[in-house]
Amino acid sequence: MKPMKRLSALVADEDSGALRFVRANLRASGYEVVSAASGHEVLSRFEAAQPDIMVIEMNFADMDGLELCQNIRARSDVPIVIFSETRDVQTVVDMLNAGADDYVFKPFAIEELLARVNAVARRSKNKMVQFSSDQIKIGGLVIDLAQRQVRSNGLTAHLTPTEFQLLIYLVNHVDKVVPHEELLTVVWGSEYQKCTHYLRVSIGRLRQKIETDLGNSECIVTCSGVGYMVRSGKG
Repeated sequence: MKPMKRLSALVADEDSGALRFVRANLRASGYEVVSAASGHEVLSRFEAAQPDIMVIEMNFADMDGLELCQNIRARSDVPIVIFSETRDVQTVVDMLNAGADDYVFKPFAIEELLARVNAVARRSKNKMVQFSSDQIKIGGLVIDLAQRQVRSNGLTAHLTPTEFQLLIYLVNHVDKVVPHEELLTVVWGSEYQKCTHYLRVSIGRLRQKIETDLGNSECIVTCSGVGYMVRSGKG
């Protein structure tokens, strides 16, 4: 499926053949593409191009994936899709904790990669909200829907598109437990129903950004074995 509008993507891989292949398919799918072949080149191209989404291999000779992802995330909330031959779950969790939005295993069918990229791109644009007001207030949390900004106790919380969508969906069901499978399906897609580590990592990152006391969550409540709930603080 092609994007709704022409978006820009930065694609990076040390393997020149793989880079050309992914770049060509992204262009055929409607993206304007900038490419890079090293970690430092990724950072310089990112600053110059300010892409709408990044699709990057995890490891480069001059910079490992964690360092690269953390560096990008410190500068921007741009969606990041990682692809790599490394398949262990801990590596996936580490990359998600570093700020990646999705992780695709090599070798992959190009249709799978494009579907993942398009899904992440849609999450970055789709507000998924049905509120009558442009601003939501829950305790010390203020969500500005028009500006897509979140403030917690007066401080701006810089959320990734995935974290924003997750928070909004929970807020849209305030004081109700939302099951794991529902959150994974709505925010990531039906093919992610069993990827509970995606949800666990994103909830953890979200809490770090909006909670004042991580040892005693006042906003996002864990319902063990069931799901998560945003508490209104009333009653």
